[in-house]
Amino acid sequence: MQNPVIILGAQKLGTAALDIFNSNNVVVYCFLDDNQKLQQQEVNNIAVMGSTEDNEFLKLVGKTCDVFVALEDVAARKGLIKMLKEDHKVVPVNAIHRFSAVSEFAWLGHGNMVAAGAVINNNAKIGNHNLVHSNAVVDAYAELGDFIQVGAGAVINAEVVVGDGAFIGTGAVIVSGVKIGKNARIGAGAVVVADVPAKATVFGNPAAPIK
Repeated sequence: MQNPVIILGAQKLGTAALDIFNSNNVVVYCFLDDNQKLQQQEVNNIAVMGSTEDNEFLKLVGKTCDVFVALEDVAARKGLIKMLKEDHKVVPVNAIHRFSAVSEFAWLGHGNMVAAGAVINNNAKIGNHNLVHSNAVVDAYAELGDFIQVGAGAVINAEVVVGDGAFIGTGAVIVSGVKIGKNARIGAGAVVVADVPAKATVFGNPAAPIK
């Protein structure tokens, strides 16, 4: 990646993305954020130049700048990604920390964040716009859909399949071969030994649905 990057979102996820780009010596041109209190301020020495729909800056995207969407709210993130695709004909770049370990035989889509210490092993498949936090592991032949969040230190073992929009909590372990349905939620520290249906929420060891 040679172009500077504009980060949409200057809060927790935005500063995490900034750290990732800094680790790779990629210049971050500016933040854009809808919080007016942040606008025209600096966050971690990078200026917040306007809102996430400021066309004066967005018109640079795809020409002289790349873009990364770093909003915590998934619906808002989806809306901005849709706008970038439709109005500006661009997709967000991946933000992969220098001190992560991503196999050359793994497959990644676009708009993903892979934080420091995360491991993505051979033949894993990572879709689009996923957040893989520090020290998480996605093992060989595991498959992640889109808009999934994998908490810090979570372990997704070999051949696990995770559906779109799922949330895997900090330190959770998903045993090999398990399927996690779309928009399911796995609690922090849970050990998942059986398939989890779409939209279900499970906690504990072994993980069980909330009653």
